[in-house]
Amino acid sequence: MSSSSKPSPVERGGVPRSFDAHARSYDKLVAANRGYHEHLRMSVRRMGIPNQGAGLRLLDLGCGTGASTAALLEGAPEAQITAVDASAEMLAQARAKTWPSNVEFVHGNVENLAMTGIIGPYDGILAAYLVRNLVHRDAALRQFYRLLRPGAPIAVHEYSVRDSLRSRAVWTAVCWGVIIPMGKIRAGSADLYRYLWRSVMQFDSVPALCQRLAAAGFEDLRVQTVPGWQQHIVYTFLGRRPAVDDTAIDDAPAAPSIDPDAATPPAGIEATPPATGA
Repeated sequence: MSSSSKPSPVERGGVPRSFDAHARSYDKLVAANRGYHEHLRMSVRRMGIPNQGAGLRLLDLGCGTGASTAALLEGAPEAQITAVDASAEMLAQARAKTWPSNVEFVHGNVENLAMTGIIGPYDGILAAYLVRNLVHRDAALRQFYRLLRPGAPIAVHEYSVRDSLRSRAVWTAVCWGVIIPMGKIRAGSADLYRYLWRSVMQFDSVPALCQRLAAAGFEDLRVQTVPGWQQHIVYTFLGRRPAVDDTAIDDAPAAPSIDPDAATPPAGIEATPPATGA
């Protein structure tokens, strides 16, 4: 169970291609994760989208089979929602579901959205379980910033376990005891789920991802975790493009300080990670 820097079969073959291979079994595996869909809905609620999204354009980046799209639609049923993913087979699973006319699915590389025809401004972005899988994370976040209307929010719904030995231990136990064996049984291969474990273990700490968002230009940064076994494992990273826009994002303010001793309420509101080694 080494987390060495040597590329995995998933990374060598391309993450979207690996999701293609697992698309048909993906929803069944996700359904076994208690809280998965509610946590996505929680991140959407935290965005504070007004008036059920009436008159707004929202972007769901890395939509996969549509779980994050469904969460966004529930929170903003009157918005025009564009959902984008690089995996054609995951999108095929999403499109096979029933959607209202205000939801559109687009196949494309989220690291080069202009080539996909995605042009702003948008009134909000949800990026769920996406940033960790990107090659050029900082450039992608700057691109997301440019796509937003001034004052509009972004919610990055993502794993982060680097801040806590306990979080890493829980994540490893669940992956190797449940997720990886189930992936092997349902899809015939566990490569994608071994990559999932490894990519989370190597991904940014909470302060590091906050710093990325700040460097991209986002302000009003907040971090909120989720309840249940994924507390201090899954977070909503909230930010906003400044209402008074400053395009010189290289001069963006530093990320906010994070209090490692802050208590975590049951609902995970305004939560920060436990101290390293906890």
